[in-house]
Amino acid sequence: MSNLPKCPACGSEFTYEDGDIYICPECAHEWPKGETAEAGADELVVKDANGNVLQDGDSITVIKDLKVKGSSSVVKVGTKVKNIRLVEGDHNIDCKIDGIGAMKLKSEFVKKS
Repeated sequence: MSNLPKCPACGSEFTYEDGDIYICPECAHEWPKGETAEAGADELVVKDANGNVLQDGDSITVIKDLKVKGSSSVVKVGTKVKNIRLVEGDHNIDCKIDGIGAMKLKSEFVKKS
């Protein structure tokens, strides 16, 4: 077994070395060898419309009809989404919605289920 650190971004155990950095094959996060998982303490904190902290893998419910850009589809109020992934940026939730596919959502339009 190797003694490589877990990925500070996603917690994956499958990291590998490449020169002076570690790389996570699951989320493509790269960090220098001197940095440990504890050093990545500036974790991404995403809150839903009610102020609940969201985490990767949570289930959420959409609280507002959302038009899908470039399509005539609409994500209806009450749509449940499982297994979300948090990302940085304006649209900070990556997910797959049944009948629509992969989407990015803003956390202000969802609540934790």
